[in-house]
Parts: sequence; structure tokens; C-alpha cells
Amino acid sequence: MSTRSSNEPGWSPQSTQDVRRPAGVDGTDLAILQALAADGRLPNNAMADRIGIAPSTCLSRVRALRESGAIRGVHADVDPAAIGLPLQAMIAVRVQAGSRDHLPDFADRIRRRPEVRSVYFLAGADDFLIHVAAADSAALRTFVVDQLSAHPEVALTETNLIFEHLRGAGLPD
Repeated sequence: MSTRSSNEPGWSPQSTQDVRRPAGVDGTDLAILQALAADGRLPNNAMADRIGIAPSTCLSRVRALRESGAIRGVHADVDPAAIGLPLQAMIAVRVQAGSRDHLPDFADRIRRRPEVRSVYFLAGADDFLIHVAAADSAALRTFVVDQLSAHPEVALTETNLIFEHLRGAGLPD
């Protein structure tokens, strides 16, 4: 797998040819996705120049990638502590066996909570892993008790505090 970054000199779509990609995403599309993952604010003309395509081609490909769902959104990665939510946790949730039909409703309800940063649907013993940010331990406890444990479909929760979050070297999440 290629370890070159779109920030490195000489980076090009050809350097990503050995990366596995979904059907319909060619080397140029992959180069666009990697460039945006590294810097979502990269101007279209700079990205086109970096990749070696015309700005109009780059713009139309970005639009197509948005429409296809390959680009799910562009956002600022804000430190939760900067907005008054310094306590982060990962909460594993196991749903009652008889509540499996309610998994989509549960996930949708939980993801809409202001404390929730991400919801992961899992294979394995736990059904969900929920990343939350809270003002303090009392707010975290209230979320776990009122939004998770109080619901009959929830069989078990396990809360793990996050001391530090480091991004991997691959594409940002």
C-alpha cells in the first residue's frame, strides 16, 4: 500500500494505484479523496494543480464524488475541550436480544444527541460503540443513565474514558 502523502512533493494519482478502492473510483478520484482527507479546505485550483488535472475536471469530479456519497461531508475537527466538553468517552452498548429489530431506531435516536460525536455499529459482543463528549463526569453519567441505561432495549453499557486521542497516519476519519 502506498505510504505517500498528498502533502509530499511528487505525489500524484499514480502513487495511489496499489490502494484498494471501490468500483467506479479511479486513480484520479482516489487522489482527490486523499487530498481532501488531508486538507478539506484545499482550494479546487490547488488540488487540480497538485493532481495534474484541469480545475474544471477537478470540480466536476468532486461534485460527482459528493453525489455518489464517497465524500460524506467536510467539517472542522474541533477539539471538544475548546467548546466546553473536555471529558470524552467511548461507550460500548449491548442491545437486548429481542430488540434487534430496533437497532436502526436506537442508532438514529442516539446519534441526534448533542453529546454524541460518533456512533459505530459493530460486529461482536457489543452492538454499538458511541463516542461522546461531556462537560464533566456528572453530565456523562446523566447521558449514560438517561439516554442509554433507562431504555429497555439496552442490556449493558460499558464506559471507557478517553485520556488522549491521536489520529492514525492513514486517511482522517
